[in-house]
Amino acid sequence: MFRAFVLATSLALASAGMATAQDAGRSNLESAQAAKDRGDFAEAVRLWRMAADQGDADGQEELGLSYLFGQGVPENAAEAVRWFRMAADQGNASAQYLLGLMYARGRGVPQNAAEAVRWYRMAADQGNAGAQDNLGVMYQNGRGVPQNNAEAVRWYRMAADQGYAEAQNNLGLMYEHGRGVPQNDAEAVRWYRMAADQGLARGQDNLGFMYENGRGVPQNYAEAYKWYALSAAQGFTNAVTYRDRVLVKMTPAQIAEGQRLAAAWRPR
Repeated sequence: MFRAFVLATSLALASAGMATAQDAGRSNLESAQAAKDRGDFAEAVRLWRMAADQGDADGQEELGLSYLFGQGVPENAAEAVRWFRMAADQGNASAQYLLGLMYARGRGVPQNAAEAVRWYRMAADQGNAGAQDNLGVMYQNGRGVPQNNAEAVRWYRMAADQGYAEAQNNLGLMYEHGRGVPQNDAEAVRWYRMAADQGLARGQDNLGFMYENGRGVPQNYAEAYKWYALSAAQGFTNAVTYRDRVLVKMTPAQIAEGQRLAAAWRPR
């Protein structure tokens, strides 16, 4: 009985010690975020490093991001990869996604599309929308996997259904061009609108094109101008060209309406 009691007590003490360490790690992360929010990146890095050194995956990911963007530490892509990998190896989906990005772009590691796909898939299988969207891109372009539009659509849809604007726009493109799904302008417009309503410049530009050409919606130059203008205001260069192109087709009243619609728009 005595040995069992001592063992149980020891386990309880060990558990309490682990909980205390975890609480300290969480506190460091919260304090680090507060430091970052006020622009004190050096303090944020110090606290994230404390959490990371204790094995906290979120701290490791944040420390990797600090090295990636050179906030509070010198920019160092290889060091960013090292911390992302530590977090990713613990199953942190966001870090897995980021590690996939590093392999896809060849930052801090040699570019390797197959390795990018491997990490994207781990994160995507956990529901990470960014990874699902990027995995769709890899399938659409045949990078690291055999080219497969239907599989690309499947992953885009998973991310789009989570409200991920990039994936909504990508899914719209697949419907517009009939890739991996039957061609359907109305469905393309539906997805472009979801992305555009969130403020995605590419989605706004694509929606403007559909209104200009009466594809999936009645032709409406004022609406086309609105969406082109909103996209152009974000620096999307194609939209500047398209906005100026539709202007020459418009009456003064249509121009005034398009400008009014653009000024009244708010993201959803």
